Amino acid sequence: MRLRVALYIAEALDYCSTEGHPLYHDLNAYRVLFDEDGDPRLSCFGLMKNSRDGKSYSTNLAYTPPEYLKNGRVTPESVIFSVGTVLLDLLSGKHIPPSHALDVIRGKNIILLMDSHLEGKFSTEEATVVVGLASQCLQYEPRERPSTKDLVATLAPLQTKSDVPSYVMLGISKHEDAPPTPQRPLSPMGEACSRMDLTAIHQILVMTHYRDDEGTNELSFQEWTQQMRDMLEARKRGDFAFRDKDFRTAIDCYSQFIDVGTMVSPTVYARRSLCYLLCDQPDAALRDAMQAQCVYPDWPTAFYMQSVALAKLDMHQDAADMLNEATGLEEKKQKGGRGS
Repeated sequence: MRLRVALYIAEALDYCSTEGHPLYHDLNAYRVLFDEDGDPRLSCFGLMKNSRDGKSYSTNLAYTPPEYLKNGRVTPESVIFSVGTVLLDLLSGKHIPPSHALDVIRGKNIILLMDSHLEGKFSTEEATVVVGLASQCLQYEPRERPSTKDLVATLAPLQTKSDVPSYVMLGISKHEDAPPTPQRPLSPMGEACSRMDLTAIHQILVMTHYRDDEGTNELSFQEWTQQMRDMLEARKRGDFAFRDKDFRTAIDCYSQFIDVGTMVSPTVYARRSLCYLLCDQPDAALRDAMQAQCVYPDWPTAFYMQSVALAKLDMHQDAADMLNEATGLEEKKQKGGRGS
C-alpha cells in the first residue's frame, strides 16, 4: 500500500505540472488523504495556483530543500526534494530529517531505515529502488533531482498488486457501515466544537492565548530583524482584532504574519481558521486547521477546528471522526506530556 501511496503522489504532482501548476507548498505526509475506496489522494490545499515567484514558507526548516534557505522560494525542484522526504516517511514509518536518512543511505543500512512495523514483510529489491529514488530526490543540487515523470516511471513498475482494491489492502470494509465510534467525555473545547458554537470556541482561543506554541519556533539572535519585529507587530494587531471580534481585520493581520514565514504558529492558524468560519469561508478554515496540524501534528485544537470546518462543509461523518480523534489526543495529553 505504501508503494501505491508513493505512486499516486507522483501521478498527482505530474498531472498538476502538466496542467501548468508545478508548485506545491510544504508537501508532507499530512497532505495525503484517503477517499471512501481507500485510494490515496493528494490534498489540493498545498497547490500554489496563483504564485508568480514561488515565494512561500515552510513549517519545519529541517525538512526544506537547501535552496529554500537561500531564497525562500518554492521551485519545481524543491517540490521533488519534498517528495524525497515523503518517500522516507513511507519507508521508515516516521518523520526523520533528510540529512540523517542520507547518512543511513550512504552507509547502505537500508534495513535500519525500514519501518519495524513491517516486520520484515517487504521486498528488499523494491525497498532498494525506493531508497535510491529518495536519495535522488534529496540531492543538494536541484538540477540533479528527477522530474515528476521520472518519479512515475520508477514507481509504476513496482505496483505488483494493482488489481487489489486499496480498501482491501488497508483491511477496511467498503460496503459495511463502520462500527459506532466509542463516545468519550468532551472537554469544553470538544463541547463547543460538537455544537459548532463559534462564539464559545472564540472565547476558549482567546483564553488559551499562545500557550501551545511553546517549542514550535527556535529563533536565533540574528533573526530578530526589523522584518521580524514588523511581523510580530502584525500578529499583535491581529490578536487585538481577534479579541474584539473584528474577524476580517484579524484575517488580514494574521495573513501578514504568516506570509513573512520567519515564524510558524499553530495558534495563528487556528485563530485565522475560526475567523474564516465566522466569515463563512469553511474551505479556507479547513485549510488553516490542516496547516495547524502540520506545524503541531498532535495538537487537539487543530483537529477540533478541522471537525468544525468539515461540519460546515456538510462532511458530517468526517467531522465526527475528527472530533473523536481530537478527544482522544486531548485525553492523551492530559495523562502526560504537553497540554492542549
